[in-house]
Amino acid sequence: MSWDFFVPVCIGDLVKTGGINQYVVQDVVPPKQLPSYLSRFKATLRNQGPLCILEHFDTAYSVLQHCNSVELGVKEDTLELLVQVVSGLAVSLPAFLVSTSVSAAERKEKLNAVKMSVFLLCKLTEILESYSCRQSIVTAPGKGSKKGKGGGEGLLQWDSEREKVLQALVQLLQLDIRSLWSLSLVEEEFISCVTCCCYKLLENPTISHVKSKPTRDCIIHLLGLLIKKYNHLLGASVKVIQLLQHFEQLSSVFAQAVAVWSTEYGVRAIIGEVIREIGQKSSEELAREGSGVKAFSSFLSELSGLVPELMIPYISVLITHLEGESHTMRVAVCEVLGEILVRVLCGDGLDESGKADRDRFFDTLQEHLHDTHSHVRARVLQVYTRIVNSKALPLCRYSEVMELAVGRLMDKSINAVKSAIQLLAAFIAHNPYSCKLSSADLKKPLEKETAKLREMKEKLEGKAPVAVIKASELWAAMEPELLVTVRRELEPTSETEKEPQEDEGDRDVEEEKEAEDDRATAVKIAQYLRVNKYRNAVRLCVRAHSFFPESEMFASLSTLTPETLMETLALIFKGSDEDAAELSQNLPPTPQKEGEKEGEDGELKKQEMLVQYLRDTETFALQVERAISVINTMLYWKTTSVVQEAVQFCVTVCEFSVANSVSGVRKMLPLVWSTDAAIKDAVVQAYRRLYLNPQGDTVRMKAQTLVDSLSELMVDASLGTIQCLEEIVQEFFGSGSNLQSTVVQVLWERFTGKRETSGLHRRAAVLLLGMAARAEREVVLSNLDTLCSVALGEKVTEDFLLARDTVITICSITDHVRQSKGAPFRLPQDHQLFTCLTQAIAEGVVMEDPYWQSFMEQAVRLIYFLAESPDQLCSRLLQRSARLLLDQIAEGGEVNKDPGQMQDGSQDSNEQGEQVNCMCLAQLLALCGCVAFWQVSHLERSVSAELRRRRGETEEREEKEKGPSSKAKQAANESAMEEELGLIGASAEDTEAELIRKICETELLAEENLLCAFLPLLVKVCSSPGRYSHPQLTTAACLALSQYMMISPSVCEENIRLMFTVLERSSLPVVRANAIIALGDLTVRFPNILEPWTQNLYARLSDEVPSVRQTAVTVLTQLVLKDVLKVKGQVSEVAVLLIDPEPHITSLALNFFNELASKDNAIYNLLPDIISRLSDPERGMSSEDFNTIMKQLFSYITKERQTESLVEKLCQRFRTAKTERQWCDLAMSLSLLSMCERGFKRLQECWECYSDKLTEPGVYQPLLSITAKLRRGAKPQFKAQVDEFEKRLTAVHTRGLENVESPEMEEENQKEGSTEKTVMRTPLPTRGRPRTKRGQTKPSVSSHGDDSFVTPQKSRKSKKPVITFSSDEEEDEEDAVMAESETPKVTTPIARTSRRARLRN
Repeated sequence: MSWDFFVPVCIGDLVKTGGINQYVVQDVVPPKQLPSYLSRFKATLRNQGPLCILEHFDTAYSVLQHCNSVELGVKEDTLELLVQVVSGLAVSLPAFLVSTSVSAAERKEKLNAVKMSVFLLCKLTEILESYSCRQSIVTAPGKGSKKGKGGGEGLLQWDSEREKVLQALVQLLQLDIRSLWSLSLVEEEFISCVTCCCYKLLENPTISHVKSKPTRDCIIHLLGLLIKKYNHLLGASVKVIQLLQHFEQLSSVFAQAVAVWSTEYGVRAIIGEVIREIGQKSSEELAREGSGVKAFSSFLSELSGLVPELMIPYISVLITHLEGESHTMRVAVCEVLGEILVRVLCGDGLDESGKADRDRFFDTLQEHLHDTHSHVRARVLQVYTRIVNSKALPLCRYSEVMELAVGRLMDKSINAVKSAIQLLAAFIAHNPYSCKLSSADLKKPLEKETAKLREMKEKLEGKAPVAVIKASELWAAMEPELLVTVRRELEPTSETEKEPQEDEGDRDVEEEKEAEDDRATAVKIAQYLRVNKYRNAVRLCVRAHSFFPESEMFASLSTLTPETLMETLALIFKGSDEDAAELSQNLPPTPQKEGEKEGEDGELKKQEMLVQYLRDTETFALQVERAISVINTMLYWKTTSVVQEAVQFCVTVCEFSVANSVSGVRKMLPLVWSTDAAIKDAVVQAYRRLYLNPQGDTVRMKAQTLVDSLSELMVDASLGTIQCLEEIVQEFFGSGSNLQSTVVQVLWERFTGKRETSGLHRRAAVLLLGMAARAEREVVLSNLDTLCSVALGEKVTEDFLLARDTVITICSITDHVRQSKGAPFRLPQDHQLFTCLTQAIAEGVVMEDPYWQSFMEQAVRLIYFLAESPDQLCSRLLQRSARLLLDQIAEGGEVNKDPGQMQDGSQDSNEQGEQVNCMCLAQLLALCGCVAFWQVSHLERSVSAELRRRRGETEEREEKEKGPSSKAKQAANESAMEEELGLIGASAEDTEAELIRKICETELLAEENLLCAFLPLLVKVCSSPGRYSHPQLTTAACLALSQYMMISPSVCEENIRLMFTVLERSSLPVVRANAIIALGDLTVRFPNILEPWTQNLYARLSDEVPSVRQTAVTVLTQLVLKDVLKVKGQVSEVAVLLIDPEPHITSLALNFFNELASKDNAIYNLLPDIISRLSDPERGMSSEDFNTIMKQLFSYITKERQTESLVEKLCQRFRTAKTERQWCDLAMSLSLLSMCERGFKRLQECWECYSDKLTEPGVYQPLLSITAKLRRGAKPQFKAQVDEFEKRLTAVHTRGLENVESPEMEEENQKEGSTEKTVMRTPLPTRGRPRTKRGQTKPSVSSHGDDSFVTPQKSRKSKKPVITFSSDEEEDEEDAVMAESETPKVTTPIARTSRRARLRN
């Protein structure tokens, strides 16, 4: 073979004249002849094998050349042949490559075959891939067309063929075919041919789908072979970056590919190359559109999840992006750090370098918890959540990260808040401290262990020596005296002196013999020296050399001189510090003492660790409690996902018994009524998890656990909490749980006292039984006798609370709302239940039990719900109660001896000597009011419903008796009959309503009705507070009177003035609060009667007592939002509550305006009047308070048209404003509007309204701030208009100041008689008298003292007669009736004079 095949850059290059020995295509086959040529190619392949490509290359090349004109079948046949050629080469080459006797011609032949087949296969694959993508795009919209179906089939066929192509290429390139090339240098064009095919396939949009996984894996492995064997490393890294920039879906594919190349193929450098390329991208590049920053971010995040350990060496390259502007890259780098911390740099086995890296990474993450972009903050919190869940967070960082997470709860971003809640929940669920986190429970153990640690330290400090002197210092001190002794001992002495010396020496020698150890002797010498027995030490040292001649310690004494002896003694004494510490002690060392010391040190360390653990646990618990208080407020946010996270968090903290965790669980309970199904389901699931899925070995134990947990929740729970809990318990009893019967049995045992339990738990048990009865009525109905005997029997007066809860439970067996559907369920009057109830109520009237009234209210309610003819029963009850009270008066009980508790309660003035207990009289009046209220309710609900039911039955019966009429006649008169029936029904309902109204008007308070007898007494008690000053009596009388007023309009009109007088003049806050609630109900019932008194209701918003203000704003909110009261300028009184010192009242006022804002234009219509009222000088409100209120109110103005209109209205008010303060308030209000171009234009048009006020800084500065806001992001043309307006403002402001400062200008102005200056310099009027701190007017105090009330004057201009209520007994009763002229008929409009008149004044 004389020619070589060179892989061309372009397909067309092969038909051009080539170089020397270069292959050139000689014959390009026409498209029509290609099928026959392919048949020959196929036959030759079958006979000669894969080398036939050398002969038939031109045929396959012609297919490429005519790819746009040949049929798809021809291309598919060519592809199949080429796959067979490549596969055949992969099978035949291994034996050839192993063979040693291969000629150059054979090698060239094989090489050309490989190059030709691979070139043709890759190029044809690219062509078919492009065709497939085009077909998928074209056929996507028209799914039903035939062409689309054909294209879809071709696409599916290509998906299967594509995998075969790749497998064939992998099979071939796995062989070491580099030896076919000279010097094993594979040409770059051959590699590029294969890689371009691979990258072309990766551009397919569906390559990341699950169905493309086989193709994807083949491409990854093929590129891996090229990178490892064919030096494609740099090319691959560049191509990865390029494709990521243009194809975002390839991020996960390339993450998997790079992980495979670095692990399975061992090419770790690819990670460094790719990360380096990403790291070198500048912020400007990443900020450009189409930079692929999202793909880079996703790629890094997924790669870190696959091979985090291989990314550590290149982290320094990525960290530079943390300082860049791209928040997406910052997120990616933080996630990479998180993966490394979770999977690599975790555990206790890290070396110092690993720990340093870990701490550095954690510091970096903590910094980005305060990132400027909310998305980064949220993702970093999520990274920390994963770290905590994986238990990879070091214990020393728990407190710090926890503190940061609690701080993120205040984040403006909803996602960041949700992520912070999830992190805190993870902290609690995986905390290393304790399963019970309560700072209160931890406080005592911490104090105890801290005290114990302090004692241990003091004990050890007492044992330690005060000062430690080194042996070298002692030696220096004793050396002179010791030297004298040594010299004296070494000098010859007389015989007489030597004898005692020999005796002492003998003793020493004996001791030495006993010791028989040179070390023990040295210790003895050191002890002699320490106690100043120098002579004994010297003698012992001299003799020791003879006994231990081989000892190194005494070796220098072989030559006995003072110098050698001193050296030996110094070595023995000073060596005690360095060689053995025990030589410096007075006593020889003992192993027991060393062990004791080590043991004490160990105990001290353990105690220190215990104290530190308890401190950390307490700190953690306190942080959790702080988080709970914040998250509890999120339960009522408008964002559903945040509420769901908050609910889950409350469940988690409750499971870990964190202090105050039950508060959150109770707070989320009302969310069972949420209209959002997701929130309601979350709450129900939370309670089911906490309370309705108990743990236990038996059904009985589970039931007891369930009852215990629910009882704990109900203890001290409010009425609202119990109603919400009822919804969940009712769902449990309706779910068909196998625990139901056992739970009911346990509840009955607790209620009846068979099992010892507290009174609170007995009450909880009976309430739970009532909740169960709503799902299954027989639970209570079949046990009425038990309920009566246990709670309402002889011992009822001992526990009215248990009796009250029992009555509530019995009420649950009938739902009065549904009674209209069928015959009402009623019990006879002589039933044991009513006998017990009437006796308990009557006996309680003459007792002073604080819980009797709540029992009485529920009992009367039950009587009207369940008893036949309840009015007769209650009439007898009132008679019996009044008789008992009269008997008590007659008998003169012990209570009468206390004059402070007694008042003249007789209705007849002749009975001067008889007195009544005020508490008993109050209870009787409360009973009267309650009966009156439920009598009206009974008539309007039960009786009216029964009348409708009976009428319906009568009509049905009459229709059946008449029989069906003929169909033709029925069809002809159908519409007429419907109208007639409708009129009949309407008139019947009107007749029934009129009947009920007439009964209320004429019969309920008729002379023969017992209720009538108590009305004069109620009026007298309410109108004579001096005579009846007892607080409970006054409270009960006012409440009962308001209930009487519900009976009919006439009673209401007669007593409405008295009721409002009580509202404004009563000294008792509870009476004023009750009066507000009662008047709110009366407003709903008789709106026309109460409408003129609206101003008096609003006046209570400025009451001095917070509880009264809270009640007033609650009642008015309901009346306004239900459209019972018209929204007028008095709403400014509610606006003042936005700055109330009580946070709860502020939140109620805020809720009022939030709800009012949902009504169309409500706040917009009210704003001008609110501004005028609040800026009134007589109110005396500070500018700071005014600004605070206005900021909130203007936040509701969001429509451009509303803003434009308000600009005009506020500007016009400048003309009528009289004081500088009012000008400043109007200017400040203008600055709070979110103004746009149209609003600015209107501001310019109204220039004349405020231009003369610009000399005031309080007017000029707010208007200047408007221009600053408008300038932000404005277009150049509009910006020029704003700048011109600002110059105009500044010029007028400055010119005005110059006029004030220059006397010549003032003279000129005086001569000209300019009226403009007069308007501009309006004098400031004198301020009114000081007001309260909230800028609210206090109610005036009567000059007649505490014993009387004065009806408030309705207008300053017209003086009304003052009505005085005196406590004098001789005063006529008629004095309590106010004059008719005092009743306000219409609301007085706000008077406004013209601008000309104001200027004249």
